[in-house]
Amino acid sequence: MLDLKAKVKEATWSISRQVESPPDVGIILGTGLSGLAGEIERTAEIPYKQIQHFPAPTLAAHAGNLIFGTLAGKQVVAMEGRFHLYEGYTMQQITLPVRVMKALGARSLVVSNACGCLNPQWQKGDLIIIEDHINLMGDNPLIGPNDEELGPRYPDMIEPYCMEYVSTAEQIALEEDIRAHRGVYAAMTGPCLETRAEYRMLRTIGADAIGMSTVPEVIVAVHAGLRTFGAGILTDVCLPDALEPVDIDKIIAVAAAAEPNLTRLISRLIEKM
Repeated sequence: MLDLKAKVKEATWSISRQVESPPDVGIILGTGLSGLAGEIERTAEIPYKQIQHFPAPTLAAHAGNLIFGTLAGKQVVAMEGRFHLYEGYTMQQITLPVRVMKALGARSLVVSNACGCLNPQWQKGDLIIIEDHINLMGDNPLIGPNDEELGPRYPDMIEPYCMEYVSTAEQIALEEDIRAHRGVYAAMTGPCLETRAEYRMLRTIGADAIGMSTVPEVIVAVHAGLRTFGAGILTDVCLPDALEPVDIDKIIAVAAAAEPNLTRLISRLIEKM
């Protein structure tokens, strides 16, 4: 953690030379959610490989670009592709972009994902507006020496997702006739999906959705003092007594079909931030 600040400064410097305006909002685009990137009026696009200390995404569905521009009247910076623990990166590597977005000027963070549905009352293709999370990844990006310039030693997680943003998003979903539910997101490392017993356990402890991302970035966002909003597309049904073999192509197709709803929701939310 002690040399993390230097990495943040070096990455920020390599980016700031190529952009004109500091961002108001940072955005992390998850699997199959590239449509929102198309709504941004771009002023700059920087491949991750040109940014100091940024990892390289290993997934075909993640383009690997940092996009700057305007969305809904706000200056934004968007990650077109994220990093995962199962790719072999450390928690500090996964979350470095969040700290860089804060250093560039962002005050809020919007995180999106594709996730599995655990709540039997919800449907594939619905959206989840994340109001809380459960960290089952067996790791935490804040482990190690703490630098008070980056954030407090013991950040309070009583409200990791800004409840004002959650309520606003719910209202937008009603106005736009979007099927969206407030719920709890649980994160596990992956890359294998969970067993029937694990799905039962997750539902028992209060999880409505399950995924392999988001939680590390949100923990660091809280540590850095960013107001955070999280949402996901429910791409597959994870009911233990009705499981079907996983088809990644179908999951990506569901995410693509529901993506316009998430784009409308996030665009209107950013307008109101």
